[in-house]
Amino acid sequence: MGLYKNRIVVKVGTSTLTNDMGQNNLRLFDRLACVLSDIHNMGYEIILVSSGAIAVGKNKLKMKSHPSYMALKQAAAAVGQCSIMFLYDKFFNDYDKTIAQILLNAEDIEVEEKKENLTNTFNTLLEMGIIPVVNENDSVSYTEIESDERLFGDNDMLSAVVAVLCKAQKLIILSDIDGFYDNDPRLYPNAKLIECITEIDDNILCLAGGAGSRRGTGGMKTKLQAAKLAAAQGIDTIITNGKDPSVIYNIVNGKKAGTLFKGKIYDEYL
Repeated sequence: MGLYKNRIVVKVGTSTLTNDMGQNNLRLFDRLACVLSDIHNMGYEIILVSSGAIAVGKNKLKMKSHPSYMALKQAAAAVGQCSIMFLYDKFFNDYDKTIAQILLNAEDIEVEEKKENLTNTFNTLLEMGIIPVVNENDSVSYTEIESDERLFGDNDMLSAVVAVLCKAQKLIILSDIDGFYDNDPRLYPNAKLIECITEIDDNILCLAGGAGSRRGTGGMKTKLQAAKLAAAQGIDTIITNGKDPSVIYNIVNGKKAGTLFKGKIYDEYL
């Protein structure tokens, strides 16, 4: 499988796009747009996979708590997706970049004709110098919101699927943690960051904890699943802290940042 050496998928989660109060982190939106636009100017093709529709919608609707039932979650997602795209359009436009919105369901990947059309859309947008902003279509897809074993897991798996679909060389997952540790650093102060992982085996999977932060739904388990899917197609995956998006400069320049999961072809995928 040939990968595009200048094509990068960047995934940003809900916990990164919101602050400790659960409100929109406008400084982060601006900084992320600035860094990605600058890297785009360096000749890279950028695809941004963004979570946060329900959380941002909750803020827009002035809900005091997270919506508890499906119809309300989907309504919040519909409102929030408009707000997220407005913010991205505003900040990327400040750096002279055009964005496009792509909303996906699992069916869009599983049905071959839809998959082919989707690939053509991505390639055309990227050839035109446009930055696609991708999210799951939460206002329609009830299975993702309600399932305990979410297919995309706060878009971690979705970002890997998009990276494979678009033959990206790198997948960068911006999280609220510095990378993959040998223990949960929130519980064990002496936990050590693992800088490079060449194989995601049962031992590595056992080190993954449960759910993510109180604002995001994707824990380390879903990130490992995403990294394994991408790695199976030769795509390097980096999990790092998104608090300062300028860390992406280190990654494109080949410097250490977070945890690198080396891309390789696993026999089970041949």
